[in-house]
Amino acid sequence: MSFKFETGLGAKHGMNLKELASKLGLSPTTVSRALNGYPEVNETTRERVMAAAKRHNYRPNTRAIRLATGRAMAVGHVIPIATRHEIVNPVFADFIAGAGETYSRNDYDMVLSVVPDDQEEDTYRGLKSKGNVDGVIVHAPRMNDARIGLLHEIGLPFVVHGRATGTTLPYSWLDVNNRRAFRRATEFLLDLGHRRIALVNGLEFMDFAIRRRAGYGEALAARDIALDPTIMSSDEMTEIAGYKAARRMLASATPPTAFLCASMISGMGMRRAIEERGLAMGRDISVIIHDDDLSYMKNGEDLPIFTATRSSVREAGRQAAEMLLDLIAHPGAGPQQRLLEAELIIGQSTAPAPKA
Repeated sequence: MSFKFETGLGAKHGMNLKELASKLGLSPTTVSRALNGYPEVNETTRERVMAAAKRHNYRPNTRAIRLATGRAMAVGHVIPIATRHEIVNPVFADFIAGAGETYSRNDYDMVLSVVPDDQEEDTYRGLKSKGNVDGVIVHAPRMNDARIGLLHEIGLPFVVHGRATGTTLPYSWLDVNNRRAFRRATEFLLDLGHRRIALVNGLEFMDFAIRRRAGYGEALAARDIALDPTIMSSDEMTEIAGYKAARRMLASATPPTAFLCASMISGMGMRRAIEERGLAMGRDISVIIHDDDLSYMKNGEDLPIFTATRSSVREAGRQAAEMLLDLIAHPGAGPQQRLLEAELIIGQSTAPAPKA
């Protein structure tokens, strides 16, 4: 099942391509190539064309661009049914919103395909052979992700949102430094005196979760604290999963005094489990979450509720889309990589470890 989303702003054209070219004293072909980033147009001419297009409110006719360049003027996002929860995940929605802003500015549409798991490869091949899209963004990478080899093979430009541990082929990616973020968060809890620090992680065949666990483990090892599997969990990042993990760990003979949690949503479930036991988050139990700085699920107002490692997924969407459009415009260029750093935001959910 595929959906095509028009991302244009719907503004009326101030003038057509021929009129803009006439005003500039250039051929329509040169103007078209300048607007679409062709390398043979020198920078002075490109800047002059772009300034005139903005001044005269020129928005190119997408159909004409497709005919002139052979491009589809669309970007694909393929979601297997097994991970269809991605579509209703607020993180995915914010990423798509950010990417959509970039597509809109560049007159690109978005093709979203929800497909059976065993048809994912055929979907990518179909998008390439039919010319439906000029490139794709790959979501939720895993270790040794087979999609990277496939996209190399069929020659479809792509950017991975995240990284794929174990992949040896060069590829373009944008990621948050999950390892450093969770190492720093664990160190912060250790500095507050906590020694029983639980990890409530995402699914650990996902690359981001592998890296977060590594950062957590590194921080504990540096203080000579062994990993304890009884206070570590790996699951979907849902409210109920966070609740169940925290409830189980808090009921143990040696419960944790602090939790490091993979998302705000599972952190909400964790808070419910803490309060159910008559404890107070930020006094009896400390919690640090990862906050994707979502546009409609904020971590408090002036004062954050949760101490958090924070990185805007909407901004990640904007940047990943910009990287992909650049790869499409410059097919001979090598892969691009961009690593974003997460901030550690101090909120109301952390405090010094309670005395025994």
